[in-house]
Amino acid sequence: MAVQARPRLLTDPAPDRPPWPDDSPRRPTGAALVPTLGVEEEFLLVDPDSRAPVARAPEVLAGEHGLGALLQAEFYTCQIEVCTEPVRTLPTLRAQLLRLRGAVARAAADSDCRAIGSGCAPLAATTPIPVTDTPRYRLMARHFGSVVDHRTGTACGCHIHLGVHDKPEALLLSAHLRPWLPALQALAANSPVCQGKDTGHASWRALCWAHWPTVGPAPVLDAAAYEALADSLVSSRLLLDRRMIYWFARPSEHVPTLEVRIADVSADPDTTVLLAGLVRGLVARLRRDVQERRPVPAVSDALLRAAHGCAARAGLGGAGLDPHSGRTVHQRHLLDRLVEYAGPGLAAAGDLATVTALLERTLREGTGADRQRAVLGGRGRAEDVVDFLADAFTGHA
Repeated sequence: MAVQARPRLLTDPAPDRPPWPDDSPRRPTGAALVPTLGVEEEFLLVDPDSRAPVARAPEVLAGEHGLGALLQAEFYTCQIEVCTEPVRTLPTLRAQLLRLRGAVARAAADSDCRAIGSGCAPLAATTPIPVTDTPRYRLMARHFGSVVDHRTGTACGCHIHLGVHDKPEALLLSAHLRPWLPALQALAANSPVCQGKDTGHASWRALCWAHWPTVGPAPVLDAAAYEALADSLVSSRLLLDRRMIYWFARPSEHVPTLEVRIADVSADPDTTVLLAGLVRGLVARLRRDVQERRPVPAVSDALLRAAHGCAARAGLGGAGLDPHSGRTVHQRHLLDRLVEYAGPGLAAAGDLATVTALLERTLREGTGADRQRAVLGGRGRAEDVVDFLADAFTGHA
């Protein structure tokens, strides 16, 4: 019997050729500007009774989940990660996310826990959560000391991968993306509740995650400067390896993609589809800008960090900073401008109707942060927030 080849995963070593059709030109136009797409989501495992994080990832990973390498360990044993295969359409991405989340939910139930999508755990763990027992994670725990704190460190993100030709293209697109990412961060905010209370931030994960080295906006670099900086960061032991370059957008070191790392993991799969569609539409538009040799936007690093701080604090419901002008504007204005700018890319991908419908629903029902706060405001119980997140996990809440 013939053996079917395993699909290529986002975590696989890079193939000899980029993930583009054989007939794609080196300088694509129109629909060929639209990159392939993949998503990694990090989830928390919680106790069904206490609703606190529990260290049951080893049991979930060992169970009969049927996902193989699509389901992986994360830094803490109360976390797991799923990764999709590279796809070309949002319906295919959604189908994969539903399959992955459904299998995770069943495997978690078999291990007497529940899976939730939240940037941070709404409740504190009742016992210390160990770091996953791998050589790399053990070394990270020793090297970074008090930065590794399970009470605030169980941050869960959503990483969106866009297929690119090579690292120079990824770096150039990353430079053009910089001023648009605060608006995406505000839309993706989904961690206002931590340690049982409202933190005052729509994305508490953004503040917790910022303790790690290199977390922040990507510097503007060409390929040679990137290689030199990456070597320096590792040789100085600021980082243990290049995989710890945690910029908000970075070239992947193991697959030919640009990885956008700004988002909290979503409560539900459709929000992930929305974010992935917007990021891809934006990158497709920016590819045209790159072809037309438009200059990289001159944006102050200090102003850009401030814009990200506003996005983490206010989410989509308050004041933000325009990274181009430095003016204070409403976050919705920044998002509206992003959607308008990404419009041609969304149309080229065939995603405009889907993204428009998902965005309208999000604006009507609220972001993940809005929905967590609405549940917390009901009876003031973070346990109810966990129940909401568990119910929303597979998209059926």
